[in-house]
Amino acid sequence: MVVQRVAVIGAGPSGLTSVKACLDEGLEPMCFESSHDIGGLWRYKPEPGRANVYQSVVINSSKEMMAFSDFPPLPELPNNMHHTEVLKYLRLYAHKFNLLPYIYFQTTVTSVTQAADFTGTGRWIVETETVDSQRATHVFDAVLVCTGHFSVPHLPLKDFPGIESFPGRYFHSWDYCNPTGLEDKTVVVIGFGNSGSDLAVDISRVANRVYLSTRTGAWVTCRVGPKGIPADIAWITRTGALMQKLFPSWSNRMFEKKMNEMYDHQLYGLKPKHRNTQIPVVNDNLASQIISGRVRMKPNIKEFRESNVIFTDGSIVENVDVVVFATGYKHSFPFLQLRSAYMLHLYRNVFPAALSPPTLAVVGFISGAGSINPAAELQARWATRIFKGLVSLPKQEDMMKAIEKEPGMFSGSGHNSLQVDFIPYMDSLAHEIGVHPNVLTLCLKDPILALEVFTGPCTSYQYRLTGPGRWSGSRNAILTQMDRVREPFRTRMVPGPETSSLSQQNVIMFFASSKWSA
Repeated sequence: MVVQRVAVIGAGPSGLTSVKACLDEGLEPMCFESSHDIGGLWRYKPEPGRANVYQSVVINSSKEMMAFSDFPPLPELPNNMHHTEVLKYLRLYAHKFNLLPYIYFQTTVTSVTQAADFTGTGRWIVETETVDSQRATHVFDAVLVCTGHFSVPHLPLKDFPGIESFPGRYFHSWDYCNPTGLEDKTVVVIGFGNSGSDLAVDISRVANRVYLSTRTGAWVTCRVGPKGIPADIAWITRTGALMQKLFPSWSNRMFEKKMNEMYDHQLYGLKPKHRNTQIPVVNDNLASQIISGRVRMKPNIKEFRESNVIFTDGSIVENVDVVVFATGYKHSFPFLQLRSAYMLHLYRNVFPAALSPPTLAVVGFISGAGSINPAAELQARWATRIFKGLVSLPKQEDMMKAIEKEPGMFSGSGHNSLQVDFIPYMDSLAHEIGVHPNVLTLCLKDPILALEVFTGPCTSYQYRLTGPGRWSGSRNAILTQMDRVREPFRTRMVPGPETSSLSQQNVIMFFASSKWSA
């Protein structure tokens, strides 16, 4: 079985890095994108029927932590970028590696089915339709599905008795663009993830009052970490991951203590029922909106009685005008003509364990306390090497056992089934590819680099130091990453002692990650 032609579905971040991975392995990608441009979720486009970010959104991951492994961001870009700047980075990436000629815009994939000779060839029949209704049928040796998991809103109306009698307006957060039209309204936001908290804050600036309803609560952190550096730069380190592995209970207690030092989660009505086992909510402004009374936390909703909302604690909010459901998304691949069982058991969240030969992979279908981009890139690099026959998958029964054993493997339909432990997950893929950095070897050969790899932020450049796809610029990218972090702050130079050296900054990060490991 020889794989050469690969269909890539979607031209968001996962699709772009998948096209590049194909080219790096000498494959021939054809990327189909239903819209007229790249960027996926990060291209603000208030168009019906398309996944969308809202107008004010700023990425939770800092630029160094969301960067692809051989393309560091421009130093002058802010650490946590507005969605327009994320799109700028993606455009620069696509231009740098000449990806656009391989993308067919305004072309929707309508069907992906196994060819008649699939058992022997692994080939797929891909049907497409352009915006002007031109249909085409293609044959591919492999398929990379890069459509993400924010495309089909989950609107659980049946869980809210009386919603059918609600006279006001209700909609899913998927349809939210900006707070226009919500001025002086009483708004209830249902769901306390990143989207729910962001929308509650955004709407509260113009609304009369916003109530944020949550079933379980959540730990809330912010983008700014110790000494003002980006929080994920301080937290997502190999030292932090090691502390979490060796001392999980202690690490969780330290994390919760640090969260409550910012503000008492019980006092603010935020404290979750769970310990530190789920991804924290990232929001810089929620606490200030709560303390000013613009946002009020509420428990789960029991029922609607026309315009009144009754909560499970017996409290009532009267005369509600608008309800926003920030209730997540369904996992859906409507174009994929496979039995659902295939897609409910993805080995390492990438390969359907029951599918043989393994010529279909899903890229970017994960969530975690870190950026999807570097993990999706590793998924694409791994998948293309599987396609090429350079790396093999375990036996089907071993993959199924791994899926059942590992909480990070996708084996269900809930949001948490996509959750992975960021560094261990990326390291597991890196081991499969042969690009995992060996810190002990680096200590002997390059101790300065070893110190930064072990105690500094776990950026994607580490996975270009060795093995297939090695990049000669990776060492410099790692050693200069803190310079790029500092650069956007230098808009007003203040006389004083010099900024701490690289090694001093690493010591700061070591203790920060030990205290904040999550």
